[in-house]
Amino acid sequence: MTKQTDSLDIAFSVPFVHRLRTTHEVSGQDFQTLLAVLHRGSAGPVKVLLVAEHPVADSSDHVARIQHRLGGSADVQLVRPALLVAGGEAVKNDSQCVQEVLSQINVHDLDRRSYVVAIGGGAMLDAVGYAAAIAHRGIRLVRLPTTTLAQGDSGVGVKNAINQFGKKNWVGTFSVPWAVINDASLLDSLSDRDFCSGFSESVKVALLKSRHEFDWLCEHAESIRNRQMDVATQAIATSCRLHLRHITEGGDPFEMLEARPLDFGHWSAHKLEPITDYAIRHGEAVGIGVAIDCFYSHLKLGFPLSDALRVCHCLAALGLPLWHSSLAPLDRLLGGLEEFRQHLGGRLTITMLRGIGDSVDVHEIETAVMAEAIQMLKAESDAISAASA
Repeated sequence: MTKQTDSLDIAFSVPFVHRLRTTHEVSGQDFQTLLAVLHRGSAGPVKVLLVAEHPVADSSDHVARIQHRLGGSADVQLVRPALLVAGGEAVKNDSQCVQEVLSQINVHDLDRRSYVVAIGGGAMLDAVGYAAAIAHRGIRLVRLPTTTLAQGDSGVGVKNAINQFGKKNWVGTFSVPWAVINDASLLDSLSDRDFCSGFSESVKVALLKSRHEFDWLCEHAESIRNRQMDVATQAIATSCRLHLRHITEGGDPFEMLEARPLDFGHWSAHKLEPITDYAIRHGEAVGIGVAIDCFYSHLKLGFPLSDALRVCHCLAALGLPLWHSSLAPLDRLLGGLEEFRQHLGGRLTITMLRGIGDSVDVHEIETAVMAEAIQMLKAESDAISAASA
């Protein structure tokens, strides 16, 4: 008698809700918006662990005010005063922050219907989000991003990670945040450098999705650099909307396919950061990476040179650098391609542009052409610097 083997493949989808709120002063007049996303359980007040980036807490009273109001709410059991952790990329370079958050979740008996409310920049949100995602296989995470980059890009993403082996985001998870609150007042204490650096992601997503939005950014770049908040918050809202639409409607939120369009310009950015020992901001590295890939797209795919030059001028007008000495030697930078391939889990797939709003995936990079693209960027960077001197 021949034994039969059975195979059963069942495709299924899991429903998620991505809650995005925009406020002007979440620590004050808009506090109810935060309270409304903390759904009270049937067993009584909901447990909340508040985690904040130390520099954010030191530079303003927003964290203290949020802590005070959460502690005074009948619907919330704030389990301890705000846990203050480090900020910046350093917070992702070891597991200390993750272990601190996990320890507090354990000590205070948070469960899967409890909340971690995280206030900080993108790197800190990555580390805290990773801890929340692996505790009990997922505790509800509410993000309050405090940088322009996190509000317009990573804060609404579904990725959480820390760095390992000198590689960006090597350890991490995909996990949809319970809610994201983009609050304008949380940007007040940013340095000009950090304020400007986040808008490279706005340029990136506009190049991928919309010529109209790219043209708007070019026209308003200097106003954004000068921190005209009505313009800057509009740019953040547009970037956020484009990123969120791709995540929720693009058909691949957890990046199971080869292509990762939202990582346009990131293969070199992710390598440039560790090469410089993270002296360069993520947004600055992304701006340089976007410019490099625009020139490569011009040389290989016919992306108009005029648009590549406009990208450079837009980034410069936003206050972003176009060059870093660590771009040479090229072979060191090109190591980022193999790391990017490993991160994808398959063959190399890099998004490039035929035109604004017209992307294409390529599976190999010609070293000589990439070297030429980088030299074109160096020449344009020097020309812009000379013209502004």
